Amino acid sequence: MEFIAANFAPVMFAGLILFLLLGFPVAFSLGAAGLFFGLLGIELGVFTTAIFSWLPQRLIGIMANETLLAVPFFTLMGLILERSGMAEDLLETVGQVFGPLRGGLALAVVLVGAMLAATTGVVAASVISMGLISLPIMLRYGYDRSLSAGVIAASGTLAQIIPPSLVLIVLADQMGKSVGDMYKGAFIPGFALMGLYILWIFALALFKPQSVPALPPEARTFREPSGSSGYTSLTVLMLISTLAAVFLAEHMEAVHSWWQGELVEFVPTDEKIVVAMCGGSFLAWLIAVFNKLTRLGLLSHLAERVTFVLIPPLLLIFLVLGTIFLGVATPTEGGAMGAVGALIMATLRRRLDLPLLKQALNTTTKLSSFVMFILVGATIFSMVFQAADGPVWVEHLLAKLPGGQLGFLIFVNVMIFVLAFFLDFFELSFIVVPVLAPIADKMGIDLVWFGVLLAVNMQTSFLHPPFGFALFYLRSVAPDKPYVDSHTGKTMEPVTTMQIYKGAIPFLVLQLSMVAILIAFPGLVTSNLDKQVNVDMKAVGEQMLEQLNEEEAEPELDLGIGSPDTAAPADTGSALPEPGATEGAPAAPEDDPVKALEQSVGKP
Repeated sequence: MEFIAANFAPVMFAGLILFLLLGFPVAFSLGAAGLFFGLLGIELGVFTTAIFSWLPQRLIGIMANETLLAVPFFTLMGLILERSGMAEDLLETVGQVFGPLRGGLALAVVLVGAMLAATTGVVAASVISMGLISLPIMLRYGYDRSLSAGVIAASGTLAQIIPPSLVLIVLADQMGKSVGDMYKGAFIPGFALMGLYILWIFALALFKPQSVPALPPEARTFREPSGSSGYTSLTVLMLISTLAAVFLAEHMEAVHSWWQGELVEFVPTDEKIVVAMCGGSFLAWLIAVFNKLTRLGLLSHLAERVTFVLIPPLLLIFLVLGTIFLGVATPTEGGAMGAVGALIMATLRRRLDLPLLKQALNTTTKLSSFVMFILVGATIFSMVFQAADGPVWVEHLLAKLPGGQLGFLIFVNVMIFVLAFFLDFFELSFIVVPVLAPIADKMGIDLVWFGVLLAVNMQTSFLHPPFGFALFYLRSVAPDKPYVDSHTGKTMEPVTTMQIYKGAIPFLVLQLSMVAILIAFPGLVTSNLDKQVNVDMKAVGEQMLEQLNEEEAEPELDLGIGSPDTAAPADTGSALPEPGATEGAPAAPEDDPVKALEQSVGKP
C-alpha cells in the first residue's frame, strides 16, 4: 500500500489502461477509474474526502458549456445534407466533370469527401455514403480495388481536420482555446492534406494509368443536343466566379472597413479565402438562376447541373465559416445557422420528410450523448488525477526527454500514433490532451498549433490496419461476395479485407507526412491566427510607479473627512477644526457634493 500511495499517479494511469483493455466503454472506464482511485486515495490518505465536493460544480460547468452546443448543431447539419441525397448528387456531378481524366473518379471522391467533411464533420457518415455510392462505380470502370478502398476511407477522414470539424471543437474546449482560432489554424493544413491526396492520384495516373482509367464516352451522360460536352460554358462560368472571388479578396480590407465602420488594414488569409469563395460562388449561382428563369440558354446542361448541385452546399459551408471568421457569430451560433440552412435546403430539394428528420435527430442525440458521457467520465478521472499531482508526474516524466520542444513533439506524436491503434479521436481528446496541453503551454508551444498537429495525427486512428474505424465502416458497405453489376450485368469480384488494408497504407503515410510538415513549418497554422497584443507588464508597472511618485510629490490637500492623519491626539478625545474653517458652519446639502467640498477646505 505504501508503494501505491507513493506512486499514486502512475498506478492510476495504469489502472485506466487496464479498464480500457478489459473492454469496458470509454466513458464508464474513465468514470469508474476516477471513482475507484478517488476512494482508494482517501483510504490511503493521499487526499481528503473533500475531493468529491468539487465534482458537482465541475459537472454543472459541463452542462453550462455553450461551446459544446456546436457539436449537435453541426452533426444535425451534416446528417440532414447527407441523408437528403446531397452526397449522391455531388459524386455523380463531380464524377461527370472529371470523368474524361485518368483518375477522375478518384479526384471526385477526394473533392466530395472534403465537402462532406466540411458539412457532416462525422467520418462514419462520409465513408459509408461514398462507399455505397462511389465504390460500385469505380469497380465497374476498372479502378484498382485497393486504391478505390483507400481513397474512399482516406477522404472520409478529412472530416477530422477540415472546418467545421467536431474534433476541433472538442480540442478547443480541452485546451481552453477559441473554436474560431482552431478553425483558422486548421484551414490551410486541412486543404494541404487534401492536396497531398490529389498529388498521389496524379502520380498514379502518370506511372500506373491502368489502375485509374478514365470514364468511357458512353458513361458521360451530360451532353448537349449538339453532342458537345458543355465544358466551354462551365469554364467561362468558373472564370467569372474566380475573377470575382479574386477581386473580393484583394479588397477585403475595404469590405471590412465598410462593415465595421472603422479602418481595417489587415485581414487573415483564411478569412479572405472563405469570404471570397463565398462571394464568387454566390455570383455563379445568381448567373445560373437568371439563365434558368429567362431561358436564355447561356449555360450548358453540365454547367447548370454543377452550379445547382455544387453551389448551395458550398454557400452554406462558406456562410457558416465566414460568419465565424468574421466574428459575426460564435461557433455555436454558426452551427445553429448551418442546421437551419440544411433543413431549408433539404426542403427546397423536396428531400425532407418526417422519417428522415427523426433518423437525423436520433443519430445526433446518440452522438451528442456519447460525447457528453465521455466528457463527464473524463472530468471525474482528471479531477482525481490532478488531485494526486498527476500532471506534475507527467511533466517531470516528459521534461527529461532530450531535444527540448522537438523531442517533446516527436514523443507525443509517436505516442498518439500508437494509442490511435486502440482509441478513437474522442477518447484521445478527453484522455491524453488534458494531460499534454499544460506541459506544451509551459514549454512555450502555441496551443492552437499543438491542437491542429494532434488533430492531423488523430486522423491516423481511422486508417490503422487492422483497427482503423474508417476501414471497418468501409468493410460494412463494401461487397464481400461476388455480385452482378446493375448497369453492365457482369459478375464483379468482391473487395477483400486485405485489399482495404493495403489501400489505406499510402494515405496513412501521407497523413504522417503532413504531421512532419506541420512540425517543420508551424507557420501553416499560426500565420492564419489573429495577431496577439503583447503587453509589456514591466513597462506598465514602471509607468504606474512613476505616476504614483508624481502624485506623492504634489502638496496634499486635507479634506478633513476624518482620516487617521487628521485625527486629534487620543488624550483630547475631540477633533480640532481645520485652519480657516468656520466654526459651526452649516452642513452642505446632501445633493451638492461640490459645495460641501468647498466648505471643508475653507472656501467662502
